[in-house]
Amino acid sequence: MGNRGMEDLIPLVNRLQDALSSAGHTSSLNLPQIAVVGGQSAGKSSVLENFVGRDFLPRGAGIITRRPLILQLLTADMEYGEFLHCKEKKFTNFDRIRDEIEAETRRLTGSNKGISPVPINLCIHSPHVLNLTLVDLPGITKVPVGDQPADIEYQIRDMIMQFICKENCLILAVTPANMDLANSDALKLAKDVDPQGLRTIGVITKLDLMDAGTDAREILENRLLPLRRGYIGVVNRSQKDIEGKKDIKEALLAEQKFFLSHLAYKHMADRMGTLYLQRVLNQQLTNHIRDTLPAVRSHLQDQLLALNREAEEYQQFSPDDPARRTKTLLQLVQRLSVDFEKVIEGTGDEVDTVSLSAGARINRIFHVHLPYELVKLESDEKKLRREINYAIRNIHGVRTGLFTPNMAFEAIVKKQISRLKGPCFKFVDLVRQELTKTVYQCINKLNAFPKLREETERIVTTAIREQESRCRDQVLLLIDIQLAYVNTKHEDFIGFTNAQRTNNQNNQKTVTAVHQVIRKGWLTISNIGIMKGGARGYWFILTAESLSWYKDEEEKEKKYMLPLDNLKLRDVEKSFMSREFVFALFNTEHRNVYKDYRSLDLACSSQDELDSWKASLLQAGVYPERVNVDENENGAPEYFSDPQLERQVETIRSLVESYMSIIYKTVKDLMPKTVMHMMVNSVREFISSELLAQLYALGEGAALMDESAEQQQHRQEVLRKHTALKEALSVIGQISTSTCTTPLPPPVDSSWIKTSSVAPQKSSSSSRPGGRGVAPSAPRLPPHAGPLAPTGTDGLRKPQSQPHRPPPSVPRRSPPAIPNTK
Repeated sequence: MGNRGMEDLIPLVNRLQDALSSAGHTSSLNLPQIAVVGGQSAGKSSVLENFVGRDFLPRGAGIITRRPLILQLLTADMEYGEFLHCKEKKFTNFDRIRDEIEAETRRLTGSNKGISPVPINLCIHSPHVLNLTLVDLPGITKVPVGDQPADIEYQIRDMIMQFICKENCLILAVTPANMDLANSDALKLAKDVDPQGLRTIGVITKLDLMDAGTDAREILENRLLPLRRGYIGVVNRSQKDIEGKKDIKEALLAEQKFFLSHLAYKHMADRMGTLYLQRVLNQQLTNHIRDTLPAVRSHLQDQLLALNREAEEYQQFSPDDPARRTKTLLQLVQRLSVDFEKVIEGTGDEVDTVSLSAGARINRIFHVHLPYELVKLESDEKKLRREINYAIRNIHGVRTGLFTPNMAFEAIVKKQISRLKGPCFKFVDLVRQELTKTVYQCINKLNAFPKLREETERIVTTAIREQESRCRDQVLLLIDIQLAYVNTKHEDFIGFTNAQRTNNQNNQKTVTAVHQVIRKGWLTISNIGIMKGGARGYWFILTAESLSWYKDEEEKEKKYMLPLDNLKLRDVEKSFMSREFVFALFNTEHRNVYKDYRSLDLACSSQDELDSWKASLLQAGVYPERVNVDENENGAPEYFSDPQLERQVETIRSLVESYMSIIYKTVKDLMPKTVMHMMVNSVREFISSELLAQLYALGEGAALMDESAEQQQHRQEVLRKHTALKEALSVIGQISTSTCTTPLPPPVDSSWIKTSSVAPQKSSSSSRPGGRGVAPSAPRLPPHAGPLAPTGTDGLRKPQSQPHRPPPSVPRRSPPAIPNTK
């Protein structure tokens, strides 16, 4: 009794292909198959029809096969055809099969000669066929016909390559005998993807149409232009026979008679013809499936494992069960609360190494954005002196003051404190934006339930806005508290008598901190012209006194050292195509900053890096550029020569700076605490404790858990894929891999096949390359199809070891230019 399992291998692959195609899963699984490749009118369709014994393929002039046809042949008692796109319908009339192929082709490609890579799946059951799976591909053409695109040749080649470049695809290279074999497009494409000939089988058609006195004996004996698997010759019906409706069974008998009676072929007639080709392909495909079955099983198992958890959840979900709906709602709200807390606190299971999380971005707002905005308020010293000047003079009025007025100090301090409202409100707004983004990010997991997502988003964003309003009121209260009383007895306030002493101490501290490194990192000098070397990156070191850059991180080769005196910072607008973030350093006295450049444009790769460099430069005393516009004086400063007034201005300026440094320190400390307590923590507590109650209070519990149409489709698709994968693995598990096999022939010299990337040289039919050794003939099969004994003691055949080589790539060519038509 033979091994029944191996006889079921090809139907097994067909069942896998149909099951996974219906589940939309074939794109990620390359199932074993045979691709039929050849030029137009090479006889591909006739070979396939001879296999079936019926006329069922479209015929005509030009490109007839315009979509790949996946043809599955299965041995059965009845004879009929089935299409995957209308599987419920059985076609017993093969003329109707031809009409359906033409109609399905037109459905995607239209009535012109265009092509499409979307395959048509046809399964033919017949007692006259052996189990086979073949892919009929469009014939290779050279010249566009009708309204075909100018690059039709390359479109067809790319489509063919998409099939034959897969390692699980055998290649049936069909070439007519009345053309020069060295110029065969089918063999050239096969050589591109299968240079060692492990997957290529040659077929020679139209042997009966060769010129008198010529034959293809040397080719079929694999002695001239050899292939590793050799060639098999077939004789198809002529055009006259097709038009005359000659029966294919008669044609097969005529083919057998041709080989037996021809002097050049009769000694190998048992290894020629359609029936022998069918048996060879059946054996080769069976062996190929057996060899690739472990990889297919492993791939299916990986996909099943990836779907198991999701499929298990969907199997337990019952859309109409109220208890299940309530439990799902509770689980989703709890998961939302946990996700929000993990994103804020940074305690997630997976650490993001690509971008900052919401908690990290809020931390950056606390310690980068807020200090930066406060330093910008401090940076305009000229405007501060002018305001103090006007305040002192306006307080004295028509009198000349002998003492520095306290009212001027308080007026300037309160004005400076009032200016804190803008940066503080902006700070609150930035945190609110981050919280809203975080909520949207977490709520996206509720997309399966649109009503629940909509209501959750509305409730949580409303809570965020309410907390923001409360936080703004609290921030305004903190500022009003500072305005209510100016505490000149604060322990850090210098006072009138200690101003000079404190200034001296600060100067000493400044001297000792000059050489302290503030920041190191890579920056690109982006405004250097191409003629002078172009933009390139350097290793920058920022200290309190200078900005230096080196060739690399080893800091051995210093390129330049730029003093920070009189430098200012300004933003540079990002260009449309640029991905870099740029800022510029310039000299306030309009001097060149670097060589003959008035500004130094420095680029970094991210907004975070840009903000960090700005904060470091502020720490070093490089302040951002400000445009001073005075509503009354149009920005024009006014100078006075009164030494007493100047001393009073300097004294109050020192006092204001001392007191405002206390205020800034207080704001930097209190603002993050206030926002964290009144916004971040409050929103987190709201989601964990009050959100579920408010959702229940809506009284729409049933509507909240209604699935979206997309989710229903996704759930059904996941369950369908899961079922198909389990069924496929179950079927594979029942297959025994013990079978007879034919050994792979040894390598031959196939250098005569030029790859398709090189234009072939035109050669005459009389030219014959010499000096070739005799290559082995095609493997010989017994005329009967009975299985043989197993090859191994364990019942398993080890696959042939193949030399390691990278997977073939699909050659791409630039299409020819489309001629202009007048």
